Amino acid sequence: MGEEKGTGVTERIYTIPLRAVKKAPRWKRSNRAIALIREYLKQHTKYEDIVLDAALNEKIWERGSEKPPSKIRVRIIEEEDRIKAELVE
Repeated sequence: MGEEKGTGVTERIYTIPLRAVKKAPRWKRSNRAIALIREYLKQHTKYEDIVLDAALNEKIWERGSEKPPSKIRVRIIEEEDRIKAELVE
């Protein structure tokens, strides 16, 4: 929604549902959540190179590997050849 003109950098906010994490074994759920975030961003942005911010990773792992959040808000910043995903506060 916010877009910087002239720099070629685009910023968008996505709410990513992580309900499919419940299908994974309990001890793999946070790992699966990270994989789902990457899959979702690849599908919606058409970029292969995706970098997740440390704060986003900490939010997923905050309650351990068994209880990741059911959804998460992510701000993506498109650069020339990659996507950087950050946690929206």
